[in-house]
Amino acid sequence: MFKKILVANRGEVAVRVIQACHELGIKTVAVYSEADKDALHVKLAGEAICIGAPNSNSSYLNISNLITAAKMTKSDAIHPGYGFLSENPFFAEMCLNSDLVFIGPSPKSIRVMGAKARAREVMQQAGVPVVPGSTGILTDSSKAANCAAKMGYPVIVKASAGGGGKGMRIVQNEDGLDQAIKMAQREAEAAFADNSVYLEKYLEEPRHIEIQILADQHGNIIHLGERDCSLQRRHQKILEEAPAYGLSTEIRNEMAKAAIAAARSVGYFGLGTVEFLLDRNANFYFMEMNTRLQVEHPITEMITGVDLVKEQIKIARNLPLSIRQEEVSFRGAAIECRINAEDAKNGFKPNPGVITKLYVPGGFGVRFDSHIYEGYKIPPYYDSLIGKMIVWGVSREEAIKKMKRVLSELIIEGVETTARFHLQVLDNAFYQKGDIYTNFIQRRVLGA
Repeated sequence: MFKKILVANRGEVAVRVIQACHELGIKTVAVYSEADKDALHVKLAGEAICIGAPNSNSSYLNISNLITAAKMTKSDAIHPGYGFLSENPFFAEMCLNSDLVFIGPSPKSIRVMGAKARAREVMQQAGVPVVPGSTGILTDSSKAANCAAKMGYPVIVKASAGGGGKGMRIVQNEDGLDQAIKMAQREAEAAFADNSVYLEKYLEEPRHIEIQILADQHGNIIHLGERDCSLQRRHQKILEEAPAYGLSTEIRNEMAKAAIAAARSVGYFGLGTVEFLLDRNANFYFMEMNTRLQVEHPITEMITGVDLVKEQIKIARNLPLSIRQEEVSFRGAAIECRINAEDAKNGFKPNPGVITKLYVPGGFGVRFDSHIYEGYKIPPYYDSLIGKMIVWGVSREEAIKKMKRVLSELIIEGVETTARFHLQVLDNAFYQKGDIYTNFIQRRVLGA
């Protein structure tokens, strides 16, 4: 096993990785920016080293500083966590070139799955269903119109180099297509210096379902079921649950089979998540693959009993999977609520500050993954996620009731958080019935 791992991240994910390493008997190194000198991950690690100024480009995104820190501390490997450099193929290559194990997939797999057009092409070749769309980049308005008519409206124009909702336009009929393409091209050029766009069928009220896979370097690939991540705000997940409510056994098995085929098609190894959109007619389509640990991984751990971070580390050490597919069992239901330091009543405005009082409720099937403590000052430079409340119940109904109980008992004073907003979601009758989709928060909760 590795002797020492440098954790190239911060916040709750850094704490989570450090805890897993300690349980495996592995020494740890925390890196921190000047703004994070009092952070919990710094206190928990065996060693800590400052890697730069508060802004991410000078610290957590500074590849040179991270590699230097790993070499100075004689680390064997680097765990990237999620976000920051976790899906950066150049960083993975730099680790390997510096004789450091990158705890994640190969740079090639990261690169293929990170390129939208290429990933779509690879998935089609692997027999994984993708959203119907244009063949290549749109260059001719009449061809675009023919493509849209063939698919049927509504359609969506997307920037080829896009992300974060930029360069995207939903089109309801042919009259608005030409204008939407021009607007998307202008926005894409401004945001990505690339005005290339393509067309896809727009799925109305889809669910966002993802399959968790584990693949070792010996050709073994298994899945650990699915998570429903449909509850989102501005394309960012806020509440997730496992398993996905109301999914038929047939669809569940087909999606798992497609996820494994997707991973195998790129020679994937490590922990990964294949994300799909599921329409109202139970048709599912590949959306993307996240080649890293997911924020919502704890709910899969709760229903399977598999420690995903430990498995991820073992795979990186070239050990075979410690569990076979037939040994994976699913029990009960789990829900995760992301607790952000945001003012939900003021447009979810970030609300950094000092935690003056903290009480975390407990009980059977309750888990709180966080890096905050009383007296901790939340810096304004990073993502506003300060914790994840996770519960398990024998049924979805019990999990909902348990989550409402723990959120009502949770005390975080000094900053505004989204805990009360989650109670509003959990009380929603449509949510309780499982009638959810990706724009549910805007339509059913915020009333937009």
